[in-house]
Amino acid sequence: MNIDISKIKGVIFDYGGTLDTGGDHWSEVIWAAWQKAGVLVDKGIFREVYVYAERELARTLHILPHHNFNDLLDIKIQIELQRLTELGHFSPGEIEDKAKEIASLCYASAKESVEKAKPVLEQLSARWEMVLVSNFYGNIETVLKDFGIDGYFKKVIESAVVGVRKPDPKIFLLGVEALGLKPEEVLVIGDSYSKDIVPAEKAGCQAIWLKGKGWTAEEDAIMHPNMVASLDEALDFLEGE
Repeated sequence: MNIDISKIKGVIFDYGGTLDTGGDHWSEVIWAAWQKAGVLVDKGIFREVYVYAERELARTLHILPHHNFNDLLDIKIQIELQRLTELGHFSPGEIEDKAKEIASLCYASAKESVEKAKPVLEQLSARWEMVLVSNFYGNIETVLKDFGIDGYFKKVIESAVVGVRKPDPKIFLLGVEALGLKPEEVLVIGDSYSKDIVPAEKAGCQAIWLKGKGWTAEEDAIMHPNMVASLDEALDFLEGE
Protein backbone atom coordinates (compact mmCIF):
# COMPACT_ATOMS: atom_id res chain seq x y z
CA MET A 1 0.00 0.00 0.00
CA ASN A 2 1.06 3.57 -0.66
CA ILE A 3 0.12 4.77 2.82
CA ASP A 4 2.47 6.73 5.05
CA ILE A 5 1.15 5.65 8.43
CA SER A 6 3.67 7.82 10.25
CA LYS A 7 1.83 10.90 8.98
CA ILE A 8 -1.67 9.80 9.98
CA LYS A 9 -3.20 11.74 12.86
CA GLY A 10 -6.89 11.26 12.10
CA VAL A 11 -9.32 9.09 10.14
CA ILE A 12 -12.38 9.91 8.04
CA PHE A 13 -14.89 7.08 7.54
CA ASP A 14 -17.62 6.86 4.95
CA TYR A 15 -20.87 5.30 6.22
CA GLY A 16 -23.11 3.81 3.52
CA GLY A 17 -21.47 0.88 1.75
CA THR A 18 -18.47 1.00 4.06
CA LEU A 19 -19.79 0.33 7.56
CA ASP A 20 -23.18 -1.14 6.69
CA THR A 21 -22.46 -3.48 3.74
CA GLY A 22 -18.78 -4.34 4.05
CA GLY A 23 -17.93 -2.69 0.74
CA ASP A 24 -20.80 -3.73 -1.54
CA HIS A 25 -22.94 -1.11 -3.27
CA TRP A 26 -26.33 -0.81 -1.54
CA SER A 27 -28.12 -1.75 -4.75
CA GLU A 28 -26.66 -5.25 -4.44
CA VAL A 29 -28.00 -5.64 -0.89
CA ILE A 30 -31.48 -4.49 -1.91
CA TRP A 31 -31.43 -6.63 -5.07
CA ALA A 32 -30.64 -9.73 -2.98
CA ALA A 33 -33.49 -8.85 -0.60
CA TRP A 34 -35.92 -8.40 -3.52
CA GLN A 35 -35.07 -11.87 -4.72
CA LYS A 36 -35.35 -13.41 -1.26
CA ALA A 37 -38.74 -11.73 -0.80
CA GLY A 38 -39.97 -13.04 -4.14
CA VAL A 39 -39.99 -9.78 -6.12
CA LEU A 40 -38.62 -11.36 -9.27
CA VAL A 41 -37.95 -8.92 -12.09
CA ASP A 42 -35.14 -8.31 -14.56
CA LYS A 43 -32.15 -6.66 -12.89
CA GLY A 44 -32.22 -3.87 -15.46
CA ILE A 45 -35.74 -2.95 -14.32
CA PHE A 46 -34.63 -3.14 -10.69
CA ARG A 47 -31.75 -0.76 -11.37
CA GLU A 48 -34.13 1.64 -13.11
CA VAL A 49 -36.44 1.85 -10.10
CA TYR A 50 -33.47 1.99 -7.71
CA VAL A 51 -32.19 5.10 -9.47
CA TYR A 52 -35.70 6.55 -9.60
CA ALA A 53 -36.06 6.18 -5.81
CA GLU A 54 -32.66 7.74 -5.16
CA ARG A 55 -33.60 10.76 -7.25
CA GLU A 56 -36.99 11.03 -5.58
CA LEU A 57 -35.38 10.99 -2.13
CA ALA A 58 -32.99 13.73 -3.25
CA ARG A 59 -35.84 15.77 -4.75
CA THR A 60 -38.47 15.46 -2.00
CA LEU A 61 -38.17 15.42 1.79
CA HIS A 62 -39.32 11.88 2.60
CA ILE A 63 -36.66 11.10 5.22
CA LEU A 64 -36.89 13.05 8.48
CA PRO A 65 -34.21 13.39 11.19
CA HIS A 66 -35.99 11.00 13.59
CA HIS A 67 -36.18 8.14 11.08
CA ASN A 68 -33.91 5.21 11.94
CA PHE A 69 -32.39 2.99 9.26
CA ASN A 70 -35.32 0.58 9.12
CA ASP A 71 -37.68 3.54 8.66
CA LEU A 72 -35.48 4.86 5.87
CA LEU A 73 -35.38 1.50 4.13
CA ASP A 74 -39.15 1.06 4.37
CA ILE A 75 -39.74 4.48 2.80
CA LYS A 76 -37.15 3.88 0.10
CA ILE A 77 -38.45 0.41 -0.83
CA GLN A 78 -42.03 1.67 -0.96
CA ILE A 79 -40.94 4.29 -3.50
CA GLU A 80 -39.18 1.60 -5.53
CA LEU A 81 -42.17 -0.73 -5.50
CA GLN A 82 -44.57 2.09 -6.31
CA ARG A 83 -42.46 2.86 -9.36
CA LEU A 84 -42.37 -0.85 -10.22
CA THR A 85 -46.17 -0.83 -10.09
CA GLU A 86 -46.30 2.19 -12.39
CA LEU A 87 -44.16 0.26 -14.86
CA GLY A 88 -46.64 -2.63 -14.74
CA HIS A 89 -44.44 -5.15 -12.93
CA PHE A 90 -45.99 -5.26 -9.45
CA SER A 91 -49.36 -5.28 -7.70
CA PRO A 92 -50.19 -2.05 -5.80
CA GLY A 93 -51.93 -4.03 -3.08
CA GLU A 94 -48.66 -5.71 -2.09
CA ILE A 95 -46.48 -2.61 -1.80
CA GLU A 96 -46.76 -1.93 1.94
CA ASP A 97 -46.30 -5.51 3.17
CA LYS A 98 -43.57 -6.39 0.68
CA ALA A 99 -41.68 -3.17 1.42
CA LYS A 100 -41.66 -4.00 5.12
CA GLU A 101 -40.36 -7.50 4.39
CA ILE A 102 -37.56 -6.24 2.12
CA ALA A 103 -36.67 -3.43 4.53
CA SER A 104 -36.42 -5.93 7.38
CA LEU A 105 -34.07 -8.15 5.36
CA CYS A 106 -31.88 -5.18 4.44
CA TYR A 107 -31.85 -3.85 7.99
CA ALA A 108 -30.73 -7.21 9.34
CA SER A 109 -27.95 -7.30 6.76
CA ALA A 110 -26.83 -3.79 7.67
CA LYS A 111 -26.89 -4.53 11.40
CA GLU A 112 -24.73 -7.60 10.87
CA SER A 113 -22.20 -5.58 8.85
CA VAL A 114 -22.08 -2.80 11.43
CA GLU A 115 -21.53 -5.31 14.22
CA LYS A 116 -18.56 -6.70 12.27
CA ALA A 117 -17.22 -3.17 11.85
CA LYS A 118 -17.43 -2.24 15.53
CA PRO A 119 -14.14 -3.88 16.61
CA VAL A 120 -12.36 -2.02 13.82
CA LEU A 121 -13.92 1.28 14.89
CA GLU A 122 -13.03 0.52 18.49
CA GLN A 123 -9.37 -0.08 17.76
CA LEU A 124 -8.90 2.78 15.30
CA SER A 125 -10.70 5.29 17.52
CA ALA A 126 -8.41 4.33 20.39
CA ARG A 127 -5.46 5.38 18.23
CA TRP A 128 -6.79 8.33 16.23
CA GLU A 129 -9.67 10.80 16.32
CA MET A 130 -12.30 9.96 13.71
CA VAL A 131 -14.91 11.85 11.71
CA LEU A 132 -17.72 10.44 9.59
CA VAL A 133 -18.31 11.97 6.13
CA SER A 134 -21.43 10.74 4.35
CA ASN A 135 -23.87 11.49 1.57
CA PHE A 136 -27.05 10.99 3.56
CA TYR A 137 -30.63 12.14 3.99
CA GLY A 138 -30.52 14.24 7.17
CA ASN A 139 -30.98 11.37 9.66
CA ILE A 140 -27.47 9.93 9.94
CA GLU A 141 -27.21 10.83 13.65
CA THR A 142 -30.33 8.73 14.36
CA VAL A 143 -28.96 5.85 12.29
CA LEU A 144 -25.61 5.88 14.09
CA LYS A 145 -27.32 5.89 17.50
CA ASP A 146 -29.65 3.08 16.42
CA PHE A 147 -26.63 0.93 15.53
CA GLY A 148 -24.64 2.01 18.58
CA ILE A 149 -21.69 3.56 16.74
CA ASP A 150 -22.28 7.28 17.27
CA GLY A 151 -19.70 7.46 20.04
CA TYR A 152 -16.77 6.64 17.79
CA PHE A 153 -16.84 9.90 15.83
CA LYS A 154 -15.69 13.35 16.90
CA LYS A 155 -18.05 14.89 14.37
CA VAL A 156 -20.41 13.85 11.58
CA ILE A 157 -20.34 15.66 8.23
CA GLU A 158 -23.61 14.87 6.42
CA SER A 159 -24.29 16.08 2.88
CA ALA A 160 -27.94 16.96 3.54
CA VAL A 161 -26.86 19.18 6.43
CA VAL A 162 -23.73 20.88 5.06
CA GLY A 163 -25.00 21.30 1.49
CA VAL A 164 -22.01 19.61 -0.15
CA ARG A 165 -22.12 16.13 -1.66
CA LYS A 166 -19.52 13.63 -2.72
CA PRO A 167 -17.73 13.49 -5.10
CA ASP A 168 -16.99 17.15 -4.28
CA PRO A 169 -13.63 17.12 -2.45
CA LYS A 170 -14.88 20.01 -0.29
CA ILE A 171 -16.91 17.64 1.86
CA PHE A 172 -13.71 15.78 2.79
CA LEU A 173 -11.98 19.07 3.53
CA LEU A 174 -14.81 19.79 5.99
CA GLY A 175 -13.88 16.51 7.67
CA VAL A 176 -10.21 17.47 7.72
CA GLU A 177 -11.16 20.82 9.27
CA ALA A 178 -13.27 19.08 11.92
CA LEU A 179 -10.22 17.02 12.87
CA GLY A 180 -8.07 20.14 13.02
CA LEU A 181 -5.43 18.54 10.81
CA LYS A 182 -3.72 18.92 7.44
CA PRO A 183 -5.13 16.80 4.58
CA GLU A 184 -2.00 14.66 4.33
CA GLU A 185 -2.42 13.77 8.02
CA VAL A 186 -5.86 12.28 7.41
CA LEU A 187 -6.70 8.78 6.18
CA VAL A 188 -10.03 8.30 4.38
CA ILE A 189 -11.65 4.85 4.33
CA GLY A 190 -14.53 4.39 1.88
CA ASP A 191 -16.15 1.92 -0.48
CA SER A 192 -16.69 4.06 -3.60
CA TYR A 193 -13.76 4.73 -5.90
CA SER A 194 -15.46 7.67 -7.61
CA LYS A 195 -17.17 9.19 -4.55
CA ASP A 196 -14.66 8.45 -1.81
CA ILE A 197 -11.18 7.62 -3.06
CA VAL A 198 -10.82 10.04 -5.98
CA PRO A 199 -12.16 13.13 -4.17
CA ALA A 200 -10.31 12.25 -0.94
CA GLU A 201 -7.03 12.10 -2.83
CA LYS A 202 -7.88 15.31 -4.68
CA ALA A 203 -8.36 16.92 -1.27
CA GLY A 204 -4.83 15.79 -0.37
CA CYS A 205 -5.79 12.96 1.99
CA GLN A 206 -4.47 9.44 2.02
CA ALA A 207 -7.07 6.78 1.25
CA ILE A 208 -7.89 3.10 1.60
CA TRP A 209 -10.48 1.66 -0.76
CA LEU A 210 -12.77 -1.00 0.70
CA LYS A 211 -13.58 -2.66 -2.60
CA GLY A 212 -16.70 -4.81 -2.86
CA LYS A 213 -19.31 -5.22 -5.58
CA GLY A 214 -19.75 -1.82 -7.22
CA TRP A 215 -22.52 -0.15 -9.22
CA THR A 216 -20.78 -0.52 -12.60
CA ALA A 217 -18.54 -3.07 -14.29
CA GLU A 218 -16.16 -0.22 -15.06
CA GLU A 219 -15.63 0.53 -11.39
CA ASP A 220 -15.31 -3.17 -10.58
CA ALA A 221 -12.45 -3.35 -13.09
CA ILE A 222 -10.49 -0.46 -11.55
CA MET A 223 -7.37 -1.29 -9.61
CA HIS A 224 -5.79 0.87 -6.89
CA PRO A 225 -2.68 0.28 -4.76
CA ASN A 226 -4.62 0.82 -1.53
CA MET A 227 -7.41 -1.72 -1.98
CA VAL A 228 -8.69 -4.02 0.77
CA ALA A 229 -11.45 -6.64 0.72
CA SER A 230 -12.57 -6.03 4.30
CA LEU A 231 -12.26 -3.56 7.16
CA ASP A 232 -10.38 -6.24 9.09
CA GLU A 233 -7.76 -6.26 6.33
CA ALA A 234 -7.44 -2.47 6.61
CA LEU A 235 -7.05 -2.79 10.38
CA ASP A 236 -4.40 -5.49 10.05
CA PHE A 237 -2.40 -3.22 7.76
CA LEU A 238 -2.73 -0.16 9.99
CA GLU A 239 -2.07 -2.06 13.20
CA GLY A 240 0.81 -3.98 11.69
CA GLU A 241 2.97 -0.97 11.08
